[in-house]
Amino acid sequence: MARPIDDKDRAAVKRLHAKGKSRNDIARAIGRSPSTVSKIATALGLSFDRAAEVETATNVRKADLAARRAAFAERLQDIAEREADKLTAPTLYWEWGGKDHTYAQKLADEPIPADRRAIMSTIATAVDRSLKLVPPKDDGAAESRSVVGDLMAGLLADYAARHGGPPPEPEEPEAADDAT
Repeated sequence: MARPIDDKDRAAVKRLHAKGKSRNDIARAIGRSPSTVSKIATALGLSFDRAAEVETATNVRKADLAARRAAFAERLQDIAEREADKLTAPTLYWEWGGKDHTYAQKLADEPIPADRRAIMSTIATAVDRSLKLVPPKDDGAAESRSVVGDLMAGLLADYAARHGGPPPEPEEPEAADDAT
C-alpha cells in the first residue's frame, strides 16, 4: 500500500518547485514517485509545463544561429573580394628543380589563365555559400510588378467606366497565304 501524502510532502513539493526543480528531481529529493509529485503539484495548482521556457530558449538559439550565419556569410564575402583582387594583381611564380636544384622566379603582371580559373572558382564558391547562408532580401521587383498590376487594373476600370464594358480582345493578324 502506498504511503499517504502528508503536509511535509506538500511543503517540500511547493518549496522545490519554487526553486525551479523538475518533477523527477523533486521526486528523488523527497523519496516519492514522479506521479505522486504530479498529484501533489496539481492539488497545489503548480505545473511543470516548460513549453514557454523551451519556446523562448529555442527562439534565442535560432536568433543566435542566424547572427552567426550572417557573420560567417560576411567572412565568405570578404574572402571572395580578396580573391577577386588577386585576378589582376602581379603574381610571383617560382620553381625549384633541375639536377642542380636551382631556384628561379618570375614576377608576372597577373596570374596565368589556369590560376585565374582557380581564383574564379574560389570566388564563385565563397559567394555561393554566402548567399545560401544569408539569401538576399527581395529587391523590390515584386513591389514594382504590383504597382504595374495596380496601374493596369485602374486603366481597365477607367475604360470600363467610360465605355460601359471591358476593352475588346485584340484580334490576331491573318497569316499571309504562301500558296500563291
